[in-house]
Amino acid sequence: MSLPNNTSFHLSTFLLLGIPGMEAIHTWISMPFCLGNFSILFIIRTDSNLHESMYFFLCMLSVADLILSTTAMPKILSIFWFHDREIYFEACLVQVFLIHSLCSMASGFILAMAFDRYVAICNPLRHSIILAHRVIQNLGLVTIFCGVVLYTPQPFMLWWLSYCRANVIPHNYCEFMPLIKLACAETRICRTYSLTAAFFTGGLDLILILCSYVVILFTVFHLPSEAAQLKTMGTRGSHVCLILVAYTPVFLSFLTHRFGHHMAPHIHIFVAKIFVLIPPMVNPMTYGIRTKRIRECPLQLLTSHKH
Repeated sequence: MSLPNNTSFHLSTFLLLGIPGMEAIHTWISMPFCLGNFSILFIIRTDSNLHESMYFFLCMLSVADLILSTTAMPKILSIFWFHDREIYFEACLVQVFLIHSLCSMASGFILAMAFDRYVAICNPLRHSIILAHRVIQNLGLVTIFCGVVLYTPQPFMLWWLSYCRANVIPHNYCEFMPLIKLACAETRICRTYSLTAAFFTGGLDLILILCSYVVILFTVFHLPSEAAQLKTMGTRGSHVCLILVAYTPVFLSFLTHRFGHHMAPHIHIFVAKIFVLIPPMVNPMTYGIRTKRIRECPLQLLTSHKH
């Protein structure tokens, strides 16, 4: 539905194009996206030895990843499998809110895991006191509250805008910036708020994570033996991988939006897809492969079942 640029109206639906230029292989693209977070939740739930602060935060991250995946994946699969590109305006706004708020929560849970590692290495004797169950619960609630409060204004901003361009979104899910580009009103305030909210979630979280790892490295390198240093650093590998998986797509997405104006449309779509779908898929594998206690749990369950 294309209309002259000077025509202002309120849209009832949007059309999501999926990945423009790659419609012929949409079905094959959808295959690799699967969920491993149920396995993480099941393993931690059934193994009482994993009922520790680090794994509780990992459970919170897995729940956020599950909801994030189920927010985006059904519509993406309906585009790829059934060519169902239409989405109602209200549903699109809900998807915008859920995707951004859940990404914020996931970043907060990764920060909480970094804090847990900081306490475990720099103040190990007080770890169980500082990160008691009540504190873990409160940290989780604060993270959820911040994600909800910071991103609640976004759908209302989009609702109040008038749209004077086509209702076609060259994307496979609803996102704030592509929708802003369809508006004919002044959007500077909306863009500024979006960037500010992103900084106070992902940006500030990453700064605090890096600060915690600077202190951790300082502590590790002052351990008496090289063997102790290597052992301590080895236990941080899973979380470092988690940080890279979570924040690398964020920076790639920012760089493509900021400097990739001449890139092919499917490059932008792939980067945005990585930003939303790859962390929920890779996070369980990262902890499942690199964490010995999680890796061995399924084998122990199978062995005990056979016996």
